[in-house]
Amino acid sequence: MTQNVKPTRSELMELKKKIKLAKSGYNLLKKKRDGLILDFFDILKEVKNLRGEIVEEYKSALDKMNMARLLESDLKIKSIALAVSKSPEVEIGTKNIMGVLVPNIGEIEVQKSTLKRGYGLYSSAAVDEAASGYEKVVEKIIKAAEVETGMRKLLREIEKTKRRVNALEFEVIPRMEKTSSFIQLRLEEAERENVFRMKRIKKKT
Repeated sequence: MTQNVKPTRSELMELKKKIKLAKSGYNLLKKKRDGLILDFFDILKEVKNLRGEIVEEYKSALDKMNMARLLESDLKIKSIALAVSKSPEVEIGTKNIMGVLVPNIGEIEVQKSTLKRGYGLYSSAAVDEAASGYEKVVEKIIKAAEVETGMRKLLREIEKTKRRVNALEFEVIPRMEKTSSFIQLRLEEAERENVFRMKRIKKKT
């Protein structure tokens, strides 16, 4: 606002309403940011646990596969693997975490019975154990993909919300309050000038 502009009382009232609204929005955004951060750390903990579980399941599946390779030839195991024709189906929906839509995978059905795997009854129990072990690994990977994707989306939302909070706290609200103080000062000066003029007019009459 320049020095030549004569502010009005209504402009000051309107600006104070905007400041109040900005502060209300600031408080809401802070609560959202803090809530998102709490959710993020909960998910981060889950991600770490899932990664550890994937490593353990993979080690177990690898041991079972090595056992199967001792009992069966590599050629037979490859033939059995090629006989598996149906890939697992995953239904992906969404869920809302404080306004952020993140992936939500329904019931995961990767593990199958021997008959449903597609290679019939021409395999040993060791091959079935190996297949089951790797199915568990796939299940964990799918779950980890869901959780990690949600975590990345939350992180992006946290960064965006933090920028908005900082903009309100350090730029928008201070600038508006500075303008409000300036208007208030100009109005007070104008009122003093009016009082002074009225006194001079009374002295002349």
